[in-house]
Amino acid sequence: MVRRKQANTLLNVNRHGRTLGSSGGPVPAIAAPLPDDVKVSFEFFPPANPDAQAQFRETLARLEPLGPEFVSVTYGAGGTTQDRTLETVAEIRRTTSLEPAAHLTCVGKSRAEVDDVARRIWDAGINRIVALRGDPPKGETRYQPHPDGYAYAADLVAGLKRLHDFKIAVAAYPEVHPEALSADADLDNLKRKVDAGAELGISQYFFDTEVFLRYLERVRAAGIAIPVIPGILPVTNFTQVARFSKMCGTSVPSWMAELFDGLDDDPETRRMVAASIAAEQCRLLHAGGVGRFHLYTLNHSTLGIAICRMLGVRPQAVAKAA
Repeated sequence: MVRRKQANTLLNVNRHGRTLGSSGGPVPAIAAPLPDDVKVSFEFFPPANPDAQAQFRETLARLEPLGPEFVSVTYGAGGTTQDRTLETVAEIRRTTSLEPAAHLTCVGKSRAEVDDVARRIWDAGINRIVALRGDPPKGETRYQPHPDGYAYAADLVAGLKRLHDFKIAVAAYPEVHPEALSADADLDNLKRKVDAGAELGISQYFFDTEVFLRYLERVRAAGIAIPVIPGILPVTNFTQVARFSKMCGTSVPSWMAELFDGLDDDPETRRMVAASIAAEQCRLLHAGGVGRFHLYTLNHSTLGIAICRMLGVRPQAVAKAA
């Protein structure tokens, strides 16, 4: 159970999720002492061209000293980046000390085709997979299982476990998957994935810390014991994030719109605001008993480094890849 009551006592958190000083006025969550027990992981997408590849390698070099638990690489709708995902995780394995995890979906492919990709991942020396159902291919609005494929993520997890002893992470939805019949049905689906062999949950991004803490309580009450790591998205393009959030069912608080109002042509200030919001979100979650965070980097390092610093995560000496 998360330490919500303890957190509210220590930080004197009001009902809006803001910490209160001795006079009752709000103070930033980051004013609390720095944690010394935080673990982070990072998510990337496979670079699409040589320039993006160069930037990606620079990002890896800057984030590697932070010693993340693992770094994951996305797969693209309908497996559109399959080859680039494989190339990217293989390069990470060969050239860094980082622990790569390949995203894998079951959209539009037979079981044999998905199994072949999984074998290639294993043969590249990678034993971590983020197993997802996946989104419908571009131009389609509804998910349709392949007639010879894995129908859903739980089926994919079970199939992967039959192939090799992968360490499998799956998606979790604090605000309910948009296609789920109900919040309880969504939790039942997470439980099916765990029963099939998933060892870790990574949440969809969210902005209200109470939403995640309440979700964790419901996860535990449902008898689901695996760790569920919050997915943290630093917002650098508010308009774009607001539009995407509407599609995936993530609520965007009105105060966030106010913070980004008038900053469309000021990217530097947007980045500062983004880092501040994400760091305060993480510090409040940490006060509530959360010690692991998955940062969606969008293949940039600056915000990740800033957020890690405010979480007490410092660079360490990097061991050279074998």
